[in-house]
Amino acid sequence: MKKYFIVAFATIALLATSLAVQAIGNGAPSGSHYNLNLIGVPKGKTAAMTDNSGHRIFVNLSGKTTIKLVEGPEFAVLDANGTDANGAKFQLPNPDFDNDGVTVYSVYARALGKPGGNAKISSCGMNAGIDGIYGTADDEEVCSAETITLSRQAGKSKFIDVSKQLLYVHVDLNNDGTVERYPLFSDVLQDYFWNYDNNGLKHV
Repeated sequence: MKKYFIVAFATIALLATSLAVQAIGNGAPSGSHYNLNLIGVPKGKTAAMTDNSGHRIFVNLSGKTTIKLVEGPEFAVLDANGTDANGAKFQLPNPDFDNDGVTVYSVYARALGKPGGNAKISSCGMNAGIDGIYGTADDEEVCSAETITLSRQAGKSKFIDVSKQLLYVHVDLNNDGTVERYPLFSDVLQDYFWNYDNNGLKHV
């Protein structure tokens, strides 16, 4: 059965439920799920937050935050402080082992809090440099052409399905003019992460 994953980024929420069932009033599927809250803060946190058992990650209220992604059997916050030089770290299962476009869980997100602010999120990875007779290319940061922008508008906030944007990297690696799809943790790229570019959004 299909699972769903709800992450709440600094005013964005993502949901992971255990059953594929009808959506409830806020746009999220009903059933069990994993909540992740992204909390935008104006000042960097100084406390160490590694091996953190909470369901929240602190991100910069203004500017970019790196949320490193680690493959594992369950959802877990490994480092909740995204405001320091190391960035945050989040563990999640491989969403699509055979890259057939059908994920084993889905991600839903919504912006929360007072109206105002927005955040752009994209999935990224590192394209390893190539050794050869022409020298060694540096590792290159590659971010998906498919991004999602979340904003808090007046009225009731509803979840939207962001699986396509947050579980895959869509990029033309071989420069043939065609954008290919790579799921998180594909061996084509390495060191996957979410790039969270915040413009005043306080809660996802």
